[in-house]
Amino acid sequence: MENNQTTVTDFILLGFLVSPKMHQILFGLCFLLYTFTLLGNGVILGLICLDSRLHTPMYFFLSQLAIVDISYASNTVPEMLVNLLDPAKPISFAGCIMQTYFFLMFALIECLLLVMMSYDRYAAICHPLRYSIIMNWGVCIALAVTSWACGYLLALVHVLLLLRLPFCGPREINHFFCEILSVLKLACADIWLNKLVIFVACAFILVGPLCLVLVSYTRILGAILRIQSGEGRKKAFSTCSSHLCVVGLFFGSASIACMAPKSRNSEEQKEILFFLFYSFFNPTLNPLIYSLRNAEVKGALRRVLRKERPI
Repeated sequence: MENNQTTVTDFILLGFLVSPKMHQILFGLCFLLYTFTLLGNGVILGLICLDSRLHTPMYFFLSQLAIVDISYASNTVPEMLVNLLDPAKPISFAGCIMQTYFFLMFALIECLLLVMMSYDRYAAICHPLRYSIIMNWGVCIALAVTSWACGYLLALVHVLLLLRLPFCGPREINHFFCEILSVLKLACADIWLNKLVIFVACAFILVGPLCLVLVSYTRILGAILRIQSGEGRKKAFSTCSSHLCVVGLFFGSASIACMAPKSRNSEEQKEILFFLFYSFFNPTLNPLIYSLRNAEVKGALRRVLRKERPI
């Protein structure tokens, strides 16, 4: 078994099965979007650090989300860009396993952070008088650490189960990164346990958190409807509309990517496009959503551009 494992030392990422000219167009587009991802999330992080008005639990979790989005995109996009320029360039076995691990870890952390952010909005709108007690800094840090620790440990379980398998060829992965199911197809052994754990994890990490988010927003909606003034309802809803958009993008694209039926050839390419949206466009769109739909972020940006000191 040990000998079989060492026969495959690298993999070839097939990526997008398009013409060389289309590869160049995709490279330019993806490079621009990746640059925007780094700049957009970097600006969000910078504003939260520089403006004391944004030193609140809501923006603390938003800063964590920005860090995850930068790491998330940086794990897959640079390798994808290299692969678009040189499709024959292999990725090492260790590099592939690490890419799988970090992709799973950051996906899990983002999912849990979105749950924590929905709980923060629930506490702010449904229990405004006790908000500072419920969401004190000790609780915020504990929730963030829990999200990172759970992501680290759950991703480690998947990778350890993957490493026990022998890989003796072929070495071509039909994806633009080392997605775990695509890697598992190349294993020279029974992968039923891996698939079972992935199925259980999808149910636990997608369905469970999504239900918690829905419960939080059901209670938030009830609290908003009980507000007497229209201006009060509008203000309350505006504080969570950005988060709702991000939640919809993340869970919607993740559900499609994870639950789409697995097939061959052209259908696999469609599945790759879903993963591209899930793992690439979400980190790009998140800072745009928060900057366009959040008056406090826009206000902080104006103050920084005018070199005004926050009060």
